[in-house]
Amino acid sequence: MEEILIAGIFLYLGSAAAYLVFFLLQRPLLQRVGMFALIAGFLLHTVYLAAAGFRQGHFPASNLRETLLFAAWAVAGAFFFVRARYGVKILGLFAAPLIAFVLLAGALLPDPPAQTTRLFQSLWLMAHVTAIFLGEAAFALACGVGILYLVQEKAIKTKKTRYVFRRLPSLELLDAAGYGCIVVGFALMTLGLITGLVYARAVWGRFWTWDPKEVWSGVSWLYYAALLHGRLRSGWRGRRSAWWAIVGFAVLLFTFLGVNFLWEGHHREFTR
Repeated sequence: MEEILIAGIFLYLGSAAAYLVFFLLQRPLLQRVGMFALIAGFLLHTVYLAAAGFRQGHFPASNLRETLLFAAWAVAGAFFFVRARYGVKILGLFAAPLIAFVLLAGALLPDPPAQTTRLFQSLWLMAHVTAIFLGEAAFALACGVGILYLVQEKAIKTKKTRYVFRRLPSLELLDAAGYGCIVVGFALMTLGLITGLVYARAVWGRFWTWDPKEVWSGVSWLYYAALLHGRLRSGWRGRRSAWWAIVGFAVLLFTFLGVNFLWEGHHREFTR
């Protein structure tokens, strides 16, 4: 099974390289090669996760290694959606390296013995983890789109980097794609938090336990709710929205990794 994972990593790395050269040379064939490698890597990645879950007898999210592998898979799936919906081909320049890095980081971690307990076999857990990770993947891509927006905006304003200007989509398309990512991410995060509350009630007897991860997940949700409110009510667009998306992803990274290493809580069981 590890051979499948290794092959997937190499395909993702190949995709990242193809997208980088595509950005530099603007050869359409390279974009197609990058996309093909990403799809092939995603298929192998999916097979690996499905086989791991079947072999262990539970949803593959019982430790940090498994959650990183699943997170990389979620980013790949979210990228295909954004690519199909908005046609932002160059977003692969951000997505492919991120997927490869997260997957490689997870693969290098030790693989603890499987913990086949009811804690990891709940359908509510599957719904919770899937929705949360797909939502965070959408927010990650919103961050990538935000970075591209700021780079393109600077290229337009300075009129000194026409090289970059010709390689990136219009500001309008980038703004629309970033907003779409945030809307989808927020909907999925909301669903993930709701299913998480139900799961907590079933496992720990309470909907809310003030676990540090729960608290920071709530902070993340409120952050993106404020972003959406600002966009819908106050007309936040462009540069401001891009910066909010970038900072929001930093908040998510802290919620995903930092919280579990700084404080005790129920969710530490998923990062050992």
